[in-house]
Amino acid sequence: MSLLTNVMDHSLDDGYAEAAARRKADGSAGLPRTLRAKLGLAAGLVLAALVVTVGAAQARIAAPVVAKEREELIDRVEAETSAADELERNVEKLRADVGERQRKALQEHGGDQGGPVTLLSGATALQGPGVKLVVDDAKDTDQGGGGPRESTSFSDTGRLRDRDMQRVVNGLWSSGAEAVAINGQRLTSLSAIRAAGDAILVDNRPLVPPYTVLAVGDGRRLSTDFQNSADGQYLHVLQENYGIRTSISAQDEVRLPAAPSLIIRTAEPLAGGAGKGVANTGKGTS
Repeated sequence: MSLLTNVMDHSLDDGYAEAAARRKADGSAGLPRTLRAKLGLAAGLVLAALVVTVGAAQARIAAPVVAKEREELIDRVEAETSAADELERNVEKLRADVGERQRKALQEHGGDQGGPVTLLSGATALQGPGVKLVVDDAKDTDQGGGGPRESTSFSDTGRLRDRDMQRVVNGLWSSGAEAVAINGQRLTSLSAIRAAGDAILVDNRPLVPPYTVLAVGDGRRLSTDFQNSADGQYLHVLQENYGIRTSISAQDEVRLPAAPSLIIRTAEPLAGGAGKGVANTGKGTS
């Protein structure tokens, strides 16, 4: 009985009793550890909520400022775009005026060679019998992608490249064409056919498929000679192997516009001191 009585009277170990006494003496025996943890978590949540509230308030204050700056930026972009469009229109007008003056100068000062010079240089519009050649990409080719047109191979499957168009035009010249235009763009001895990304350029002007090539000459003979030439056979291979779509037909009359701008590189006075010059021109494309 004495043992049971001792256990009941001294149920707390002596070490625990001493520790409890020390905490009580230090004043840290008030709150349990779990309660203190909960109070800390609650304080952290209150602080986080306060930060979020302040941030939301600042965002609401800054939103009108950001919207105003965005509208001002849009207005500036639209104004600059309009100014650029106006400048481009002025450039086109000046280019047309310069071209007209050059054409008149060639006609007035070309002497006996004025007619052939204006014809070969593309200075005047032209009409007569010829051929109409239409070339287009493969049927299901994506016009907005699928590989750049300046690629060195047909990895882009069925897209006509700038070098293909060069061969077509040069084939028409060598087959007897007197003048050539692509999509209304007259070619001259200084014309260049190049590519920039997904566009084929003629004298830095982008063209879109299908490409309509008009050539002045003896229509039936020109069509036959071109199709039998190496370049015509090359175009046939593109059609058979890569799906390039082509059609060629002789025409009783085709109309070619004048070249939009001319560059007279050299001029020499005629023999006899007439004071009139003839522009040196050639025929071909690059």
